Amino acid sequence: MSKILFVMTGADHWTLADGTKHPTGFWAEEAVAPYEAFTAAGHEVVVATPGGVVPTVDRGSLAPEVNGGQEGADRIERVLASSAEFQRPIRLEDVRLDDFAAVFYPGGHGPMEDLAVDADSGRLLTVALESGKPLGVVCHAPAALLAARKEDGSNAFAGYRLTGFTNAEETQAGFAGKAKWLLQDRLVEAGADFRESEPWAPHVVVDRNLVTGQNPASSAPLAAELLKKLG
Repeated sequence: MSKILFVMTGADHWTLADGTKHPTGFWAEEAVAPYEAFTAAGHEVVVATPGGVVPTVDRGSLAPEVNGGQEGADRIERVLASSAEFQRPIRLEDVRLDDFAAVFYPGGHGPMEDLAVDADSGRLLTVALESGKPLGVVCHAPAALLAARKEDGSNAFAGYRLTGFTNAEETQAGFAGKAKWLLQDRLVEAGADFRESEPWAPHVVVDRNLVTGQNPASSAPLAAELLKKLG
C-alpha cells in the first residue's frame, strides 16, 4: 500500500476584486472521486493543509444539481463526513515528500485564496515535479502552481502542457467579472502551455509526471491516470 498526499486549501473564502469574501473551500467531487479511486485501489490517503486546519467544503459543491441529483449529493456528503482523513489533516509545513508515492491537489475556489501564494506548497510542488513522482492537480488547484518557483525565480511549471479551470468556465460560473485575476491568464503568464477544451467536459492533460484536469468532471479521469502512473 502506498501513501498518496492530498494537499488541500485551508481557506473558507475567496476575496473578490471588490473586497467581498465569497464563501468557498474545496470542491467536493474533486476530493471524493479521487479519494474513492485511490482507496479502492488499496492506497492510503493523507490530507495536508496550511497550518493543519480542517478543510472547508464549498457548500455549493454539495448541491443536488452538481451531483446528479439529491441522492448523489447525499452520497458525496456521507463520504466526506465518514472519511477521517478529511477531519484530521496534517500540517502542510511538516510534509516530507519521501513519505508519499504521489501528490494530488483538489480544487475549488479556495486554492485561489491561499495555495496560490503559499511558499510551503510552492516548494513541495517544485520538489514533487523534479522527483518524477506522479503529481495530479485539478480545476482551480493549478492556482497553487503559481507559487512554485525555481532558484532563478522562474515558474517551475513553465513549458509544461497543462490545463485548469478556464476563462470560459469562470465566465459561465458568473465569477470572471468579479475575480481579482483569472487562473488561465495567470498560468499562461507564468509560461505554462495551457490546453483548453470544451467548458465542463472532462479534459485531462499529461506531461511527464504532471497530470492536470480542467474541471470537476475531470477529477475521476485524472485519478485513473495517476493510478496508471503508480502501476
